[in-house]
Amino acid sequence: MSSDRYLLYHGLLISTVTHTTESLKYARAFPVEDTDVFVVTYPKSGTTWMQEILPLLLNGGDLTPVQSIPNWDRVPWLEETRVAKFVDRFASPRGFVTHLPYHLMPTSLQNSKAKVIYVTRNPKDVMVSSYYFHQMACFLDDPGTFQEFSDKFLKGQVLFGKWTDHVKSWRHTELGDRILYTTYEEMIQDLPGAVRRYSDFLGRNLSEEVIQKIADHCCFDKMKTNRMSNYSLVPGEFMDSSKSPFLRKGIAGDWKNHFTPEQEASFSAIIRKEMEGEELVFPWHSE
Repeated sequence: MSSDRYLLYHGLLISTVTHTTESLKYARAFPVEDTDVFVVTYPKSGTTWMQEILPLLLNGGDLTPVQSIPNWDRVPWLEETRVAKFVDRFASPRGFVTHLPYHLMPTSLQNSKAKVIYVTRNPKDVMVSSYYFHQMACFLDDPGTFQEFSDKFLKGQVLFGKWTDHVKSWRHTELGDRILYTTYEEMIQDLPGAVRRYSDFLGRNLSEEVIQKIADHCCFDKMKTNRMSNYSLVPGEFMDSSKSPFLRKGIAGDWKNHFTPEQEASFSAIIRKEMEGEELVFPWHSE
């Protein structure tokens, strides 16, 4: 592992291209406002998708920001270096995304009225997506073979640690009705329904016409051609789209095209063991 590409923060691997020790301290001390909304994901679980949906929910369906502002500036990562440069320009309500586990979130979150949407995705699809991302992200170590990367993923030797630890950290919070749990798979199955659920949770009271407008704009095909969302603005020295596009397929179940039956059985057994006692039922459990 290349030491100049990663820093270790509370046991988690973090990329040095977009994070510094100072930016992580800034996130921890961030003054959360009551109207703030945080979308939380483990990497490769639908973050970019939610960066498209959230500003439209908060502004009543006005497409201007998603057509004119890169997603990393319109809904910035709380823990990355850029947020400090832009946060003073944001009007309320503000939207943020983060990959941080619950215990590393701002200490001011608990005593605020801010809301959180936590998005989970089938860890087998997460691993496949992450594998391709590592191939095209020049600032990350080469993933090696599929099996080698799978082993690293299960051990938490990847960005932001173990998938199981991340999910469990956000299932044991004191946020009460201020956190909404959703899944990538639910969004795939019924995007207008998911958007309506988020709208109701955030108290936006949007009409069905606006809900449908948001869902239509945020479909995968439209996002893939939106230069403000598809990461084509990122210089090739950081992301090599010739190896793999950033927005690859936007489907659920692509893991079936990559895992052998033996690999799937072993991977699922480890995830199942680490999630024992959680009593969580996810849409992919029937697969």
